[in-house]
Formats: sequence, C-alpha cells, structure tokens
Amino acid sequence: MNQLQIKIITFLICLSSGIGAQNIEDDFEGNGNINTWGAIDGAINTNWPNPLPQGINSSGTVLQYSDYGGLWVNAYFDAEANLNIEAHPEFSFKIYVPSGSITGSQNNQVTLKLQNSKIVNSWQSQTLISKPIVLDEWQVVHFNFITDDYVNFNPNSPPPASRTDFDRVMIQVNGENNTDLVVAYIDDFFHANNTPVTAQDIYDQLIWSDEFNTDGALDQAKWFHQTLFPISNSWYNDEIQHYTNRLANSYVQGGKLHLVAKKETYTDQGVTKGYTSARLNAKFAFTYGRVECRAKLPSGVGTWPAIWMLGQNINENGAFWQTQGFGEVSWPACGELDIMEHWGDNQNLVTSAIHTPSTYAGGVLNVGGQVVPTASTEFHTYALEWSEDKLVFSIDGVVHYIYQPAVKNAQTWPFDAPQYLLFNVAILPNIDPGFTQSAMEVDYIRIYQKNSVSTGENETDASIRAYPIPAQDQITLELHKAINGRVLFEVYDTHGAFVSAQHLQVENGRAQLKGLGALQSGIYLITFEKDGVRGTVKFVK
Repeated sequence: MNQLQIKIITFLICLSSGIGAQNIEDDFEGNGNINTWGAIDGAINTNWPNPLPQGINSSGTVLQYSDYGGLWVNAYFDAEANLNIEAHPEFSFKIYVPSGSITGSQNNQVTLKLQNSKIVNSWQSQTLISKPIVLDEWQVVHFNFITDDYVNFNPNSPPPASRTDFDRVMIQVNGENNTDLVVAYIDDFFHANNTPVTAQDIYDQLIWSDEFNTDGALDQAKWFHQTLFPISNSWYNDEIQHYTNRLANSYVQGGKLHLVAKKETYTDQGVTKGYTSARLNAKFAFTYGRVECRAKLPSGVGTWPAIWMLGQNINENGAFWQTQGFGEVSWPACGELDIMEHWGDNQNLVTSAIHTPSTYAGGVLNVGGQVVPTASTEFHTYALEWSEDKLVFSIDGVVHYIYQPAVKNAQTWPFDAPQYLLFNVAILPNIDPGFTQSAMEVDYIRIYQKNSVSTGENETDASIRAYPIPAQDQITLELHKAINGRVLFEVYDTHGAFVSAQHLQVENGRAQLKGLGALQSGIYLITFEKDGVRGTVKFVK
C-alpha cells in the first residue's frame, strides 16, 4: 500500500458546503471580487464612465445596464459558494436611471432576484424583491430577504431564509415581459457573506437499502403489505382503493419496484371497491440519517403517491409495527415525515411536509415543494436528511424545505425516536373516470447514517467541493478559483484501492468528472495535486 493510499484511508475528508465565504462586493473600479458579471437578453458594461459623478456617487466607473427591448433582460453574477440568506439576508447597491433613457409606461423599479444556477431551469428556483426608484439621481437601494416582501416563483417554495441553494444574483430594471427600453447605471454592489453556510452533515454509512434487483415478489424480510382497514371499512383521507398483497399491485421487474394502482372491482374484508393499489411498510426503523429514493411517479388526476415515514410507536390498526407490539401513541403524536407527495391534479408539483401535534392543533402548514415537469416521465432522487437539529428535504440535490423549530418538544419535534418507511399510491374520489392504471416505479431506497470514522488531521491544501451527492454518471468539482489548467484526478475506494484516473481541464476552478455510472454504490474519494497543491474529497455513489 503506497503512502497516498494510507493517507486516503487515514483521512476521509468531509465534504464542505462551499468554499470559504467572504463579503461579495464590486465598486467597478477594480476593488471587488465579482468576476462573473453577465447579461441575459440585454447588455452590460462593467467599466462605463459615471454619467452623473455627483452627490452620493462621485466614482469614476460604474456598470451600465442596457435594455434594448428584450423581454427578459437581467444583469447577473454567480457566487463562488451558496449564499447564507438566513445569516445575511441583505443586499444593496447604488442605481441611477436617467429619464431620457426610458420608453413606455413601466413602473420605475429595480428588482433583485436569487436563483439556483445549478439546475437546468434556474428561474423555477427564483425568489425576488422589487423596490421603487426615483429617476435622474443616484440612490442606494436595500433588499432584505427576511423583512422585505418577497415573491417566490413557486408559491410552495419555503421562505428564502430557510434555503441554502441560492448562488445566482440577478438585477432587473423596470420589470420584464415588455419591449420598453431603459438604460441604468449601477455601482457599489455589496452583500455581507462572511459567515459560511454550515457544513453539511455527511451521511456515508449505508445501514439499510433495497436495490430491487430480483424479479418477482418483494423481499419479505424487508417489506410488509399493509392491507387491513385502519378505520371502519376504509382508509383515511377519503381514499377509495383497496391495498392488496397481490403481485398485480406490487412486484419487482427489471431492477425496479412497481407499485401499481388499478381500476378494477375487488372485494376484501367484506367490502367491494373499484380500485386497488399497494401500501408497503418497511420492516426497519431508525433514528436520524439520510433517506434517499430514486423514483418515477404515476400520473392521472386522483392519484396520490407518497414516499413517507411514521413513528414506529404509532398505534395504527394493521400497520407492521403495531403488530409487533410497538403501538403506543396515535397520529400525529408519532410524527410524520412526507419525503415525497404528488397529486395527479397538480402534475408538475412535488411536495414535502411534516406533521406534528403542533401542526395538527394549530393549523400550521409545514410544507415545501418544487416544480418537477418530468416527475412522471423520468426518475428523480427524493431525499430527507434527518438530524437532531433539523429536517432537510430535497429533490435531485436541490433543497426546497427545511424544518428547524426554535423550540423542540413533544408538540413540535416528535422526531427523536425511530421512524419507518412507507410507500403507497392512493386513489382519491376525484379520480379521472378514464383512469385504468398507473405505477410508481422505485429504482432504489437507501438509508445512510454518519460514519463514526475520525477524519484525523486535515492535510488538504485547497478547498474542494463535489456535487451532486450522491453522484450518478458525473460529478462537478469546485476547486480553489486560482487553480486552472490540466489537472489529474484520481478515484479511490475507501480501502485505498485505485479505481480510475482522468485528466480534466479546470476552468475558473471548476471541472466535471464523468463516467461514474459504472461504479457500484458506495463511498469513494477523489484526489488531485497540482503545483504542490493537493485536495481530497469524499463522495457517495
């Protein structure tokens, strides 16, 4: 075993959530740290002579923003690390708009937008604040994403301060979706960001999973079919289906679990219903960790698939853990964690939610979600990270809801005891009359907890970040921004065995490592060394 392999095994370098943060600012005179200014549907010039060097702004050069009639004009930049809006919600800059540069009758305003640049349709992650401006003079405009009125593109997105996925900042003058002209000048952009986002917990010890690799019936050692009515002659929430243990409703084929909701006449427990489906309980319960499920959802108005969790102590009639003698409390005292819910009458929206006694009694809505146009045509990764402190829900690595109550007690936090997983596809009374059948397909379900292995002394000489975690076919690497050029990246497993190596071109500290699809599920380490600078990062496949 060589020295590098020994060091890899000795230190599993924990993945950070970003490069060390600093204030983000630009005075457009060479004293800033924003190097990624760009324009959409318009033009900018970051070295334009100040057209009104008086009053509060006598600086020599400013940013010129030119809207020549484009519908969606924005100036923008991408931050080096995700923004910590909860700790630093404020942004400010100076702006001057000469009245002679404007056409049309739009409101005189400036809008600041935050987005996640790492998703394909970044505008779907957007939140924004608009402020009125006065023409023909320099003024300072302030934006606060905690105290100001903000607008989320997706109304079901959580408040900006509870999100950690924003890394793009955009500025727009006099609105969008119009062809009016405007020229504006911007100076002294500032955002305090000198407290980094807390490093993410690393859940890298796989404690339970099902990869669904054996065709036929489900693994009875892992799954229980819940079929008995919990209440008289039916299920909760006005569901109108029978849940069965038949292969027609749940089976494994081609490496996927299929939960099939069907339109058919079926009699069970002395009751005849017009639809059947499946509801599975995991024969495994745990406290704290990361739940990750790759799934493709059914479609059809009236379908209601869910990937969720209940407290092991629930006293629900017919539930697996009730039959094992664990039923002690009723819902919602047991706690409920909805990792993924989807209603067929709102096809593109996928949500997550939590249910506690405080939610139920106080009518509090603890829910978040995001738009996923391909929820029923492509597989997506639905995840929950559950720690002693908070719950973090995400889709494909994009966080859309964080639950972190200030006061944790039995009313707000029944999540300090074991929970178990459930899969089901319910049928609601508004089911489309033309519905025949549709399935939720699950590629895998995995539960991770934190590895107890110590990381030892940190010998890494350069910040390195890898995402998304877990990786699929490729992973993006962010290094220190000063590192550029051709760099050799090597992949090792956690036993120090060499896996592969690739020479990649690093530009602005960023590169993409591809061809990971053939790797088996597990933990791997990526190392690089260039000009005496070395970095190591751990990732989960």
